[in-house]
This record gives sequence, structure tokens and C-alpha cells, in this order.
Amino acid sequence: MKEKISGGEALMRSLEHQGVKTIFGYPGGAIMPVFDALYDHRDKLNHILVRHEQGAAHAAQGFARVSGEVGVCLVTSGPGATNTITGVADAMIDSTPIVVIAGQVGAGLLGTDAFQEVDLVGITQPISKWSYQIRRAEDVAWAVARAFYIARSGRPGPVVLDFAKNAQIEMTDYEPVDVDFIRSYDPDPETDPKALAEAVRLINESQKPLVLVGQGVELGNAQEELLKFVEKADIPCGCTLLGLSAMPSAHPLNKGMLGMHGNLGPNVKTNECDVLIAVGMRFDDRVTGKLETYAKQAKVIHLDVDPSEIGKNVPVHVPVLGNCKRTLGLLTELIQPNKHTAWIDSFSQYEQQEFEKVIKREVYPESGPINMGEVVNAVSEATNHEAILVTDVGQNQMMACRYFKFTKNRSVVTSGGMGTMGFCIPAAIGATFGRPDRTVCAIMGDGGLQMTMQELGTIMEQKAPVKMILMNNNYLGNVRQWQAMFFNRRYSFTPMMNPDYMQIASAYGIPSRRVIEREELKDGIEEMLATDGPFLLEVCVVEEGNVLPMTPPGSSVNYMMMDLDC
Repeated sequence: MKEKISGGEALMRSLEHQGVKTIFGYPGGAIMPVFDALYDHRDKLNHILVRHEQGAAHAAQGFARVSGEVGVCLVTSGPGATNTITGVADAMIDSTPIVVIAGQVGAGLLGTDAFQEVDLVGITQPISKWSYQIRRAEDVAWAVARAFYIARSGRPGPVVLDFAKNAQIEMTDYEPVDVDFIRSYDPDPETDPKALAEAVRLINESQKPLVLVGQGVELGNAQEELLKFVEKADIPCGCTLLGLSAMPSAHPLNKGMLGMHGNLGPNVKTNECDVLIAVGMRFDDRVTGKLETYAKQAKVIHLDVDPSEIGKNVPVHVPVLGNCKRTLGLLTELIQPNKHTAWIDSFSQYEQQEFEKVIKREVYPESGPINMGEVVNAVSEATNHEAILVTDVGQNQMMACRYFKFTKNRSVVTSGGMGTMGFCIPAAIGATFGRPDRTVCAIMGDGGLQMTMQELGTIMEQKAPVKMILMNNNYLGNVRQWQAMFFNRRYSFTPMMNPDYMQIASAYGIPSRRVIEREELKDGIEEMLATDGPFLLEVCVVEEGNVLPMTPPGSSVNYMMMDLDC
């Protein structure tokens, strides 16, 4: 006779069966039976107690992004569940595989407005890959297996399991379940041989090809396949925000970041190329600028695992469906070796122009206050460009992604599509658990830090070795920049009165240092990196600095402002 176990115990065994070792969570009444079961699994399941459920979701994201595994968070019903919603939406738009498991009132109370009852399935269906309510203990193993399969397969994303309290307590037989097929769900669509052949023809005949590298390369573990493809065809590349570490920053074919605050060369050349090859990216509006003028001269080849992205924003001449690890390999086998020396050399004038007008004064200033760009560059150089970069959102994010350099894959953790302020600290915590062997540098502004500052308590308790670099300009900097550019410098509620961050760090037992003068910056960074465990380096930067170049909203991608007067 089989041993009967509770639904809560079945959840623990199901998570272990999926290979889970780390959970980020916060207990409460409607999930208490699960936490009671977790007490007996502490040797195999490391539960990280966050200080707010939003932190649990973002930490699960950071863990997933750097490890390639599914991030897991465990919370209670009602406000506990709704506090994860921002993280679920963020994970959906940025294709991050997480499973959120939330408590729920007992099935008999559903629909009665019971204490801490909320329709979590109804709320999360539009912003998740799958949302399901477990009402019976016997469904736990199946639901967990299905959740992990959906979260990690195809285009990854978040899954939400709403776990009724009665199902947590009920007794059931347990058998481990594996799911590798769901009817009507095709995570790796078949590649059309005719489309492949047409893509090969266009690439072989192209004189001015350009590859757009998206996060899909990282998600598909196709970094080596990408390099083999672009090196054989000799094609320059531009990277999206989330695709920045898919190829080494110093690779001669890597021409930098695409988009509103990207590099001048790849943005200008987008509207000059004759073949545009998009790999695992979704043509976000911050990348395309004005759609009516975007790459109209080019034949567009789009490699993507998600058919819904094909032609959604930009008309596609040749769709190449499937996991890009496979499709890039197929293309590389079929294309001819090529050279595009003159085309690649034509990027140089734009690189020089951007260096003279923007990079030189931002990264290598001779006087004045410390710039954000020089801080980022100094941190990147001090880590030999080998660190994981986690950012918050705003000017700090754009500066970090412009000037941090990468030599290793899965090294960029930032909120791209959602732009979630407060993302940085909890995501960085998750990253330290996902890749404990690597240095995690968390670059943030004073606005974002204060949105999830309570997670300093998690850092304190876990001794999570997050190297926090706070670029403090006493403003909500990105909004202030837009107010300067488009609202006649009417700084409506963007100046910030800030606390003493060193005192706050001290209260949490976190070593810290404040840097005001440029001459102190190098020593401050060295002290941060030499300190075991967490560290807060507060750098007082220029208050009204601007992220440039910039494509103004509604403008063509090849129009980039080099300063605010142009």
C-alpha cells in the first residue's frame, strides 16, 4: 500500500523532482501548511526569506537569468500573491522562466470574499504563460511538472500556481510526474526548409548585412552558434539591451548596443543595410524608433522560437522558426564564407564620432563632478569585464549597459520591457544564488534603491555578496532628463531628498563607503571588491547628467542626438 502524504509534502517532493534547490519566499496564513512541509526539506531546499514578496519574484528572476534554471518563489494569498504581480509581468515581457506558487483560501471558500482571497488566476492569466489553481492534493505533482515544462520550454516565461489551502492539507498518493508534451503547445516549431533556403540566398547575396542579437541567443544557449554564423558570413552585429552579453563586447563584429540610448553605428546602419537578420529579439519600440521609417530598404530575416513575434511590429520577408541554437546551426552549414570588409569598416566613422562627442567627455572627463559613465567603466575594468551586471531602471541602467563590458555569457540582468524600478537589489540577490562563483555588481540610482530597500535585510541575513554601486544624483534622473528635453526644464517632482545611505547600510551591518571626489573612485572600487560579502559604494555623481546619444521618442532610429542642443 502506498504511503499517503499531504499536498504540501507532495509540492516539496515535486520541486525536488524538478531539480529545484533554491526558493525565494515569504510565509503567511494561506501557505502555512506548505511552509510546515518545507521545514523537513531544509537540507535539500534552501529557502531565502525576502522582506517583501515583490523581492521574491525579482530574486527568482535574477536567479533564472544567470543560471538558466527556473526561478521559484513561494508566497501566501491575497496581498502576498498580488505583491508578486509586477515580477510576473516583468518576467513575461522579458521571457524569464519563473514559477510563482501562492497560497489560496480553501476551495469551499472560493468566491466568498474570504480573508485574503483574491482571484490570482484571473489577474495573472494575461501576464503569464500559464496560470492554474490547484484545488486537489492529487493534482499537485501533475501541476508542478506541467508548470516547469511550460516555464522553461520554447520562449520561457512565468507560470503561476494558485494553491488552495485544502489541497495543501489533503492526503494523497504521490508519484513523481514528468511532462514533455502538451497538446496544442509547440515550444520548438518546425523550420520551413524553403524559408531556410531563401534566408541562405539573401545572406549569400547580401553586400551590407546586419545581425540584431537578442536575448533569445542567451535563452537558447546559442552563443557559440551565433559566433560561428557571424564569423563565417563576416556580418557586423548590434545587440539589444538583454542580448548584450550574448557575444563578447570586444569581438570585432560586435558594434554595440541598439536602441534609444544605444550606439550610433548600429542604429544608423539599421537604415542602410540590405539584409537585416534578427535573432531572438522582438523589435521593441525602444529598438526600432519610428516604425514607418525602420529598415525599409532591407530584406528582413527573423529567427525566433515564438511565431507570434513574426511580423508583429516589423514586416518580415523570411521567417525562420525554431530554437535559434538549431536554426543558426542550420544556416551556418548552408551559407558561403564571405567578407564584408568595406561595410564593416564603414562603422568606424560613427564610432569615432560617438567617441569624440559623447564617450570621451562621459567616461574620461578632465574636471568637474564624477560622471555616471566613468563610474560604470571603472567598475567594469576593475572586474576585468568578467562580472555579472545587474541594474535598476533609469539613467543608471542605460549608462551601465552602455559602458559595462562583457566577456562571459548570461551577464546582463536588467528589467527591459517592463522597466521596473526597484528591480536591482532583489534581482542581484537572486543572481548571487544562481551563480555563486561569479562577482555580482548591482548598479542603481537613488530612486530605484529606495523602492526595494527593505531587501538589504535579506542581504544582511544571507550575507549575499552583492556589490552595490549607488550612483546618487539626488534626482529621478531619467524623468528629469526628459523634463529637460521636452518639458522646458520644469522639474516636476523629480528632485529627491535622500537619506544617509551609509547609516542605513551600517544599520544592516553592510560595509559601505561614500565617494565624492574623482581621486577616491579607484580606491573605493578596490575596497568594495576586496571586501568579503556585500558592500555599498555610494558615488555622488553629477546631478544633471544626461544619457547620450539619444533617439527622441517618435524619431527614426538613425537620428540620434549627440547633445541636448542639437
